[in-house]
Amino acid sequence: MITTKVFIACSLDGYISDKDDKIDWLHEIDNPTQDDMGYSAFMKDIDALLMGRKTFEKVLSFGITWPYNVPVYVLSSTLNEIPESLDNNVRLVSGNITDILTQISADGHEALYIDGGSTIASFLELDLIDEMTITTIPLILGGGSPLFFEQDMRLHFNCVESKTYLDAIVQSKFVRVRDVH
Repeated sequence: MITTKVFIACSLDGYISDKDDKIDWLHEIDNPTQDDMGYSAFMKDIDALLMGRKTFEKVLSFGITWPYNVPVYVLSSTLNEIPESLDNNVRLVSGNITDILTQISADGHEALYIDGGSTIASFLELDLIDEMTITTIPLILGGGSPLFFEQDMRLHFNCVESKTYLDAIVQSKFVRVRDVH
């Protein structure tokens, strides 16, 4: 059985990018020690990543060496190819999310990092998120891409851990509760 986990940052008003689809505001809090706020520890328990096309394109736009050491699946119905340099690390997937999860599980993966606003929303809509680590940046953007979208069902999570970083940023880890009456 595959476990799905989210690790994402958002503004105080719940946005993951601003009105111009930028994320530079994530670095407005001074971080002199370059604290990764638990990201490396999170990734130690991840054996594959599933991200949406927009997130994939955003990562490519950074102009850095590919940052992931685990297989990455890119969920897209419009992307036809990936850069040749990433052929060994990245696979395109499309279609039904439960079928994609079955495929990723058949590839031998058990802990899947879900990334990208629309992808996270699709997984939440199907109640397929087991764990969420949300890092809240104390900044109100007033608009942009929301972390959460309206959906039909109520989902319960327990907060199992909260930490403060840089005396400003709050990170909370939530685990899905499936036996709520």
